[in-house]
Formats: sequence, structure tokens, C-alpha cells
Amino acid sequence: MHRRTFLASLSILGLSGCASGIGLRGNPRLQIDRSYALQGFNFDAKAGLRVAESESYYPNADVVWRGDPIGPRIPQIAAMFEEAAARNRTLLDGSFPVDVDVTLTRFHGVTNRTRYTVGGVYNVVFDMTIRRAGSDEVIEPTRRVAGNLDAPGGERALRLEEAGQTQKVRVTDFLTELLRAQLV
Repeated sequence: MHRRTFLASLSILGLSGCASGIGLRGNPRLQIDRSYALQGFNFDAKAGLRVAESESYYPNADVVWRGDPIGPRIPQIAAMFEEAAARNRTLLDGSFPVDVDVTLTRFHGVTNRTRYTVGGVYNVVFDMTIRRAGSDEVIEPTRRVAGNLDAPGGERALRLEEAGQTQKVRVTDFLTELLRAQLV
């Protein structure tokens, strides 16, 4: 009887952790009241990030992205973060204007080989600092943010693509939600 109760408790805890769909981890946020109005957003990438274009199942790299044509991956990822920030500017209309600085440390998506077979996880890790808008005054010190998004594989990936849920659409929506979760 105790074993069933324990297993049921684990299931409930697991589901409650996934309720937001974000798969969030990283450093804990300060416990403060937030009424932010997002004004500025600055994206940077940690120096020396390794980018992989190989089609192995799990490349040994910091950056793996296949949602855009082959090209400069860091600027492609920056564009998704910028779009996510722009969306949040319209949603976060609090009374305290802030600027957000993001430094990418890992962006590991899935290769085409993985996507069209087994699927995987998009793993996004960045450092985030929140400052008073237009100044260098730090409101929330730099903290590590990490989020995981399911990357369906095989037939499910193809169905999503056909329905307009491309990798870029899904990941940009995910980044929008991930940023918002950090600012509310």
C-alpha cells in the first residue's frame, strides 16, 4: 500500500513539474515582487562556443541548430531570442521598466538525423541579468537559466512540420515562454 502511494506521489510531482511545458531548471530566482515592463534586450553568446553541422545523433558541441538553412548559427539563434523578447514587450506592461541581458552558453537542438528518427530534446542554457532600464543598475544579478523542450522525432516531427509547427516556430514560442517565466 505504501509503495503505491509513494509511486502515485512521484507521478503527481512529475506531472506538476511539467505543467508549464517548459522543463525549467537553473539557478533559483530572487523571491521579489515583479512588475516589469521590458524595455531593452541585449543578446550575446559566450566566447568560444562550438557549433556543429554534423548529422550525428548527438554532436559534441555547444550549439546545434537545424531550424534555419546552413549559415551563421549564433545570429540565427539571436534572432529567435530577439523575437521572443519583442513578444514579451507587449505582454509585460508592469510599472518598473527593465532591460534584460542574455548570454547564451548552450543551445543544443537536434540534428536532422535525430529529428527524422528518434527525436530528442532542445536544451537551451543562458545567463540572464535584469537591470533598471537605461542604466547599469542591477535589479536581479546574473543567474543561469536552463530549459528543455521536447523535440519529437519521426512521423510526429513530420506531422508537426506539415501543420506549420516548424522547429523555428516551436523553439521561438518556447523561448518566449521561457523568458516570460523569468520575468513574472
